Amino acid sequence: MKIEGTLKPVGTTTPGESRVRPRSDASSTAPSDDKVELSSLSTSLSKAEAALSTTPAVDHSRVDEIRQAISEGRFKIDANRIADGLIESVRQMLDAQS
Repeated sequence: MKIEGTLKPVGTTTPGESRVRPRSDASSTAPSDDKVELSSLSTSLSKAEAALSTTPAVDHSRVDEIRQAISEGRFKIDANRIADGLIESVRQMLDAQS
């Protein structure tokens, strides 16, 4: 017996052949009365996102000001203030995890 490669694999179509998936009766018979309502929080978040999208990520004038202060020797580093800020950041992270 000779087996020829004329069979096509299951689930495939040939060019020009289309497959139509039958619709379920539930989705095609009745119009949908679904409503979507957004909360005021959602509206506030949308406004905040819009405001943030227009705010630059880096304040170039502040960077230039600090750069100038460093080059002139006027920029003072307060190690205690930096350490306090780091400790506070860690506290907030730990509180958020709880």
